[in-house]
Amino acid sequence: MKIGIIKERKNPPDKRVVFSPEKCKELLETFPKLILKVEASDIRTFSDDEYRNLGIEVTDDVSDCEVLIGVKEVPIENLIPNKKYFFFSHTFKKQPYNRKLLLAILEKNIELFDHETLVDSNEIRVVAFGRYAGIVGAYNGVRTFGLKTATFSLPKAGTLKNQQDLISHLNAIQLPAIKIVLTGKGRVSNGSKEMLDAMKIKEVSFEEFLSKTFDAPVYVQLDVLDYNKRLDGQNLGMQNFFDFPQEYKSDFMRFAEVSDFYIAGHFYGDGAPFIFTRKDAKSPNFKISVVADISCDIDGPVASTLRPSTISDPIFGYNPLTEKEDDFLKEEVIAVMAVDNLPCELPEDASIGFGDQFAKHIIPSFFNNDKSGVLQRARMTSEKKLTQRFSYLQNYITDKE
Repeated sequence: MKIGIIKERKNPPDKRVVFSPEKCKELLETFPKLILKVEASDIRTFSDDEYRNLGIEVTDDVSDCEVLIGVKEVPIENLIPNKKYFFFSHTFKKQPYNRKLLLAILEKNIELFDHETLVDSNEIRVVAFGRYAGIVGAYNGVRTFGLKTATFSLPKAGTLKNQQDLISHLNAIQLPAIKIVLTGKGRVSNGSKEMLDAMKIKEVSFEEFLSKTFDAPVYVQLDVLDYNKRLDGQNLGMQNFFDFPQEYKSDFMRFAEVSDFYIAGHFYGDGAPFIFTRKDAKSPNFKISVVADISCDIDGPVASTLRPSTISDPIFGYNPLTEKEDDFLKEEVIAVMAVDNLPCELPEDASIGFGDQFAKHIIPSFFNNDKSGVLQRARMTSEKKLTQRFSYLQNYITDKE
């Protein structure tokens, strides 16, 4: 089995890679029948020489590899026909901007395995960058709070080396006695929780958060039933919410009325109630002044997220009264951090963590006849057709523009 680690070619440049030099060396030692080639890159967080120094082949040509693995979308002109590709294609949700990419993949007889479709037998994703989005998102949110309140200044995350470096800078500042609300209990939210815990911010229950005042910063981490309730008032459990989200309404305002800073790290499903609406944000009781929207669903559950922001320009203001962008430093304006590619700001840590997952859950399947079925479940295309599992995309590729 010959695997090629491809150069990232999408703009803006992405420094991440699926396998670090150390992970490549470990894999070659673990799987004697594996051959690894790394395509030369001048942007990758690990240099070509770091791979060469560990005996990993670096080349300008990976066309002899059976499997090609990257991070972001491969430009159509760089797709090599008749290969197996692993990358984030952003097509399986029928994203209109990548329709031509999926069409090209079919035309070139490529077997596509999207990283987001790599799931276990319980349909749980086995490889993801979510933790690192949460880590960077929390840091960026605290940085935004400092700028909004003019109380402290932090460097941009992308200028720092790793998570520990972020934590060191966070621990050099002093937060006032604010209340921070964090939504979600998955990889993203737990990544943010890591950072709040590293700052030694006290976690409190939602009852304490709502009813007490504190002389130091505190935070609460909420699951979906903490900020949503059934229209009929019944408590029928979390699965009922996932099965019938239209039968629920948001109960987040009780937190918005006592919170200063909101970190949105939840997963938002179709049909679920908005967390807070534009009408909610207009309320004189709405107290949140800073929103770090890591989930970044545009015009969705977090009303202040009008658009994604960028690594180079990460903060914009949302004026609740006009419902438009405004200067985030104005007192009545909510400061919004809504960068949608946060793991790019922590490329080394993110690459190492992602590679650990891929090595554990995916690479063995190439050598054990896909015993776990992870490759079969993830394969989106084969023999110039959609696989049965992804046949729902047929109208996406056949509809005329």
